[in-house]
Amino acid sequence: MTFLRNAWYVACASDELADKPLGRQVCNQKIVFFRDADGTPAALEDYCPHRGLPLSLGFVDGGHLVCGYHGLVMGRCGVVQSMPKQRVDKFPSIRRYPVIERYGFVWIWPGDADAATPDEMPVFEWAEDSRWAYGGGVYHINCDYRLMIDNLMDLTHETYVHADSIGQREIDEAPVATRVEGDTVSTSRFMDDVEAPPFWQMALRENGMPDDVAVDRWQVCRFTLPSHVMIDVGVAKAGRGGIDAASSEKVSGTIVDFLTPETESTMWYFWGMARSFSPENKELTEKIRKGQGEIFAEDLEVLEQQQISLQSNPGRRLMTLDIDAGGRHSRLLIERMLKLECESSQQHRS
Repeated sequence: MTFLRNAWYVACASDELADKPLGRQVCNQKIVFFRDADGTPAALEDYCPHRGLPLSLGFVDGGHLVCGYHGLVMGRCGVVQSMPKQRVDKFPSIRRYPVIERYGFVWIWPGDADAATPDEMPVFEWAEDSRWAYGGGVYHINCDYRLMIDNLMDLTHETYVHADSIGQREIDEAPVATRVEGDTVSTSRFMDDVEAPPFWQMALRENGMPDDVAVDRWQVCRFTLPSHVMIDVGVAKAGRGGIDAASSEKVSGTIVDFLTPETESTMWYFWGMARSFSPENKELTEKIRKGQGEIFAEDLEVLEQQQISLQSNPGRRLMTLDIDAGGRHSRLLIERMLKLECESSQQHRS
């Protein structure tokens, strides 16, 4: 196993779950999501106990799932409610998963339901503060989710993969600092007195600032379990305090990355950017969302090709450099927690 189960993962964006069931695989488990009569999300194993058809191929009626094969009606708790002209009181229940709708996403706990608690949900300032705006999307990527963690915790690749948007040679030249504090791994890079790359020139203009001045730029990446990476990014007029500059002297935001394993070699990538400048400008939100989507699509291509290459060369050892420290420590943290989860599961069974 390469991923934790006893944790909260983003299963889908709230607007993905409307009046139809949504089938999605999370942590090797096929799950159907739907809304009950009150609009509250529910999640069950995607399996009809009558003939085994995925319930996601059916429809929702009055807050219940209806199987598209013979009309079996399933309740939100996984208990069969009825079936036309048939007795269903002997039908077994199917698995129910804990879910929470928060921050514009539906979150799922794919592990031990008794261990799930809302108190362990992450807290994100940008998601509940009107002084921030957010726009994002979702990609399905054919790669191990840990490759994306590596990618996000080492932004050196921006110079090459994203040369036309956020990349610049100073990223290669600036030193990277890596820290491990409890269950958080962070990497940080600060670039002083540099030219803003195209994306940040646009952001400066949109915030009423000149785009042709030297800036101090920063990237602070933070990994937290089970697989979230938040990246504080921005630029400020050179010499005005960098990341600590007054809001009138900078443009900044948080790159939001929720990585949800589908299988050992595929994942769901919920990406976006939360920004603290011009939050009321909806046209800017859409412009940034579109631009970010194009940037992250470039990562998608690289990671899928990397996955193919690694699967074709299973015996070859990858080299680790200083710039890889953030990803390496993130993987070590996952491995440590996986060991504890396995030990806890074994104790529970005994």
